[in-house]
Amino acid sequence: MRRQGRVTVRGIVQGVGFRPFVYAKATELGISGTVKNLGSEVEINAAGERFEDFLAAISRGPPLARIDSVQVEDLPQPVGERFAILPSAAGALTGMIPPDVAICDACITDVFHHGGRYEGYFATSCTNCGPRYSIIEQLPYDRERTSMSVFPMCPACGEEYEDPHCRRHHAQTIACSACGPDLTLYDAQGRRIDSCDPVRETAQLLDAGRIVGVRGLGGFHLACIEEAANELKRRLGRIEQPFAVMVRPDAVETIACVSDDERTLLNSPVHPIVVLAKKDPSAHATISNLHTIGCMLPYTGLHHLLFSHLSHPLLILTRANMPGYPMITDIDHAMAKLSRDVDFFLSHNRTIVNRCDDSVMRDGFIIRLSRGIAPRRTAIDLGNRCILGVGPELNANATLYRDGFAVTSPHVGNVRNPSTLDYLKETVARLRRLLGAHFEVVAHDLHPQFLSTRFAQDLAEEANVERVPVQHHRAHIAATTLEPCIGIAIDGVGYGDDATVWGGEVFCGQVPDLERVAHLEPVAMPGGDLATRFPERMLYGILPEQDVLNLLSSRGWSEVELRVLKRQVETGFNVTMTSSTGRVLDAASSLLGICRERTYDGEPAMKLESAAAGGRPEAWDLIFSRTKRTEMFSSRALMESALARLQEAPAGDRRAVRDIAASFQYNLARGIARLAIHAARKNGMKAVALSGGVAYNHMIRETIRQEISGASLTFLINRDEPLGDGCVSFGQCVYAGTLLRQRG
Repeated sequence: MRRQGRVTVRGIVQGVGFRPFVYAKATELGISGTVKNLGSEVEINAAGERFEDFLAAISRGPPLARIDSVQVEDLPQPVGERFAILPSAAGALTGMIPPDVAICDACITDVFHHGGRYEGYFATSCTNCGPRYSIIEQLPYDRERTSMSVFPMCPACGEEYEDPHCRRHHAQTIACSACGPDLTLYDAQGRRIDSCDPVRETAQLLDAGRIVGVRGLGGFHLACIEEAANELKRRLGRIEQPFAVMVRPDAVETIACVSDDERTLLNSPVHPIVVLAKKDPSAHATISNLHTIGCMLPYTGLHHLLFSHLSHPLLILTRANMPGYPMITDIDHAMAKLSRDVDFFLSHNRTIVNRCDDSVMRDGFIIRLSRGIAPRRTAIDLGNRCILGVGPELNANATLYRDGFAVTSPHVGNVRNPSTLDYLKETVARLRRLLGAHFEVVAHDLHPQFLSTRFAQDLAEEANVERVPVQHHRAHIAATTLEPCIGIAIDGVGYGDDATVWGGEVFCGQVPDLERVAHLEPVAMPGGDLATRFPERMLYGILPEQDVLNLLSSRGWSEVELRVLKRQVETGFNVTMTSSTGRVLDAASSLLGICRERTYDGEPAMKLESAAAGGRPEAWDLIFSRTKRTEMFSSRALMESALARLQEAPAGDRRAVRDIAASFQYNLARGIARLAIHAARKNGMKAVALSGGVAYNHMIRETIRQEISGASLTFLINRDEPLGDGCVSFGQCVYAGTLLRQRG
């Protein structure tokens, strides 16, 4: 039995209270020696009779740690009689800083403990909670390498920091009202409002219906009560887009249906926005005109303090940036951009080094990978070369693979926007710095015109490294599984091998050899992106029939507009062909009069799903056809069925619209599942994988799951990465790594 050794622990061991944990275990078990950070690893020199028990304990680590390996060697020299935490030193960067996490229950208690040191202090935290990624500048993770470095600890905080028996022992974010960040309230013109309690005054302003820009962990939010929702929408020009809400914990179940799993998720260290079904689908319509509402619980001391003074049970808390743009992080930028949108600003003075959105989840699936989840570190063997995946164009992020681990950044956004492209570049540079990585391969989307593709080209040329283009939907399947499978990828748009727009694809094989074996039939997108904004154009592209022209005429289309649209489809001028599932759903939404113009990403399909809630789906006839290489499912035939039923229904019959909407989703899912089942039987596959943003639709996803399982096939879906485009950068790395390994 060993009684001594030098232990090197690798993994996520920075910013998780690992050294205090080791110190506490050493003291408990009578171990002498030292512990220190070496880069992103921890080195422990230890000796004592209970060394094996000590080794077992540190191999488990504290709650926020993720241990990859524990290596034990002989001690190079004797240790002293006591155990000590040594200053950090440079070393290998094999781990990763953990994400920001919600304030823990113990710290909440401290915030509201009358007469305590932390009473009323908004930035209270300990080794088990608080900011991490948003404040880190470089590794090793010590206060002097974070944005807390400008706040020297007061004697009382210093005493707790050095106390091995305190949960703030070596907590790098320890601070109190005497020495830490503070809060300031400003009016819309940037004038400071002197107040003895800016939190209390902010709560009073919110209760009065004012709109306040609040600086949080990873950036600015806009906050207001429900009664001010329409005014906020008017100011932002987001009349239709739903808002997320922060809800007092005891009020969540008064507005939404919450399962046990969803309750656990809401209260987890992540504290994400969870998309929940409303108790009353028509309630809170000024916040969300869907049947769902995104809810989160207070996750910082500031949030808890606001709610303690607020008379309302919920706050709208939406990102202050425009959709697709980076979070606004500093007060000067916020005032420059938001002075017409907000009445007041509540800001702290701790620098946000790394901006970070709120994570969003639905049914246990990640929609937006960000605060509390990202940076996300995944163990996977993709070979010995360092690979960078720069992601797609919409809902982009970046992934860097090295030495058996892929690290995916938080959500970046829409890199069509120059400022978001700059943010992607910053994110890549940050990953490289924090991981000490020098990539040898750059993986990117197949689309030659994407700005992310051009960024990848520039990086590859600058570093003189290999570049690997990856088709968008194959990246989706690669992010889901490395097993041989039939892969279903259903989403909005992705550049296909044939230079058309794909989005309803079925593949067969094993990454990287994924052959397109089935898809939705190609249909016309008159005007290209214009058909995305105005889905009635998409409807006519799918059904170029007089009945559709008559319908559009009844809705106010002029004879000239109809003539131009008809001629455009007939000649193919400025018409893109697409197999996109998302565009088919858009067209169905416009057919039923649910959404005629898209004002935010996914709006027509989301409103279609909401309209279908409570509808009764019926099975329709499904039409399939074959080419030499692929099988196709007819979305035209599906749309014809929907049109026929709409024409038969009494005018204004909402029940009929709900039933048609439900039936359309149900039969679209049945058709896609049948394509996969046919391909599995033909090719002898046993598993079917599903990915793509359309899979967030509950009825579509669960119908496909039921059809696949009913055919005695294994159903695979990714709960660790987003189903939407947030998984693509990871999938690009997986695809490139397996391709390069295959080439040898």
